[in-house]
Amino acid sequence: MRFLVLTAFLVSTMFIGCQAYDPRVRSELARSGGAPSAIPPAALCEGPLPPSVPETAKPEPEGGDAFAKIEDNGFLSVKQHPLSTFSIDVDTASYAIVRRCLTQNTLPPKDAVRIEEMVNYFPYDYAAPTGDTPFAANVEVNECPWNREHRLVRVALKGRVIPAKERPPCNLVFLIDVSGSMDEPNRLPLVKSALAMLVEKLGERDQVAIVTYAGETGLALPSTSCNQKRKVLAAIDRLQAGGSTNGGEGIQRAYRIAVQSFKPAGVNRVILCTDGDFNVGVTDPSALVRMVEEKAKSGVFLSVLGFGMGNLKDATMEQLADKGNGNYAYIDTMQEARKVLVEQMSGTLVTIAKDVKIQVEFNPAQVGSYRLIGYENRLLRAEDFNNDKKDAGEIGAGHAVTALYEVVPSDWSPGRPGVDPLKYQHSEKPAGEVSAELLTLKVRHKEPDSTTSRLHQFPVSDSGETLGSASGDFKFAAAVAAFGMLLRDSPHKGDVTFDGVLELARSGKGSDSWGYRGEFLDLVRKAKEMQK
Repeated sequence: MRFLVLTAFLVSTMFIGCQAYDPRVRSELARSGGAPSAIPPAALCEGPLPPSVPETAKPEPEGGDAFAKIEDNGFLSVKQHPLSTFSIDVDTASYAIVRRCLTQNTLPPKDAVRIEEMVNYFPYDYAAPTGDTPFAANVEVNECPWNREHRLVRVALKGRVIPAKERPPCNLVFLIDVSGSMDEPNRLPLVKSALAMLVEKLGERDQVAIVTYAGETGLALPSTSCNQKRKVLAAIDRLQAGGSTNGGEGIQRAYRIAVQSFKPAGVNRVILCTDGDFNVGVTDPSALVRMVEEKAKSGVFLSVLGFGMGNLKDATMEQLADKGNGNYAYIDTMQEARKVLVEQMSGTLVTIAKDVKIQVEFNPAQVGSYRLIGYENRLLRAEDFNNDKKDAGEIGAGHAVTALYEVVPSDWSPGRPGVDPLKYQHSEKPAGEVSAELLTLKVRHKEPDSTTSRLHQFPVSDSGETLGSASGDFKFAAAVAAFGMLLRDSPHKGDVTFDGVLELARSGKGSDSWGYRGEFLDLVRKAKEMQK
């Protein structure tokens, strides 16, 4: 009996291994000289791929995806809370996670839906800055699609675009999780292909080092000029998964190497590729975050690329990117890798403004109450806005940042929705032109190498436009936010429906040269069917 059981096990293992080492993958590797960038996405995704774990190593158990709890921002009275302050966020991970879930016929966990990241996933046609300011402000006010008695304010910043030939040289350290938990086709194999695509776009002025970590850290490649691309690609191709996860030690070593090869006038960045499951060494997320926050002072920034499902430590990775002066993206497909690392390479790598904070002052003569849609984990105290020691978000070259406020006009309700009008309290209306202003947008930022912020102010008025006159970008951003509220079952979703989201998104789709907005429409239709 034992012999039969053992035989069955070996046969099944051989069958899985044969599937995994698909000849299509091997033939592509042979044709490309071993460069994983040449492997087509289909070859990576069709059928179960093999564990590439050494025989002595065992994959780590799946611990379940972990997301930080989010409570939707509520309405605030302007009389009691005239200022709304938050750190900008250019992360896009949430949208890719939502897409992955819906593509697999599963509704995403509510806490995985961060509306600001969904809205900011898409490119918008905002005006670029002029002069020496690294970004331009763009504000639009119109009807709120899910409650026509309210107004919707879109606040947007557009970062300065840096042409590829003007991009500063890069000193990059790829910090790659090669622990057992990464031994899945949508983890380490996808990491290798994604990074190979990025290397193909780098030039001879750029250099790359590769640090790996599992139970111990290793130096897979010392800092190497990208005029030796074959050497860099071969080092990526040799990576294999196995063992436990000592992420803390890996982070420290990656920063040391980045500092040793520091380019004073260049881009100095660690790119962490992981599922976020740190279970050896420094395992406390708060300790890891403090470590990264301290390392960022060296001038080396951190970007985090998340991979995998069923074991994704989303909350930890988002915090690491936030405190590391970088951004967090989730890579679920080769198409997403191309978007983040090729199409938006300058935005991912080159920081043009750091510690960017937004503060909106609402005029009580025009606004009774308001709520910020999303950014729940980016809120700041009013006094943090002028505090240059307070950390905030970064804007990359060409990045756009969008935030939405739902506003209740003062003549409709002097307080929060659902609260009876106050009988005895009356606001003093400002005189002159100020009384016509809806709000003042204030933005603070620091240059990437500075410790002192600069202030920009933009007064905004509401001309009373109706939704039909709104720009396509306004309509589409509102549609994405409304979809997020439906997925979160937000108490503030008003009368929005999936059909309403589809209608609004179609009217704002525009040329859609990259196809991202068309894909969004498909996801909304899928979610609608799943909710029936």
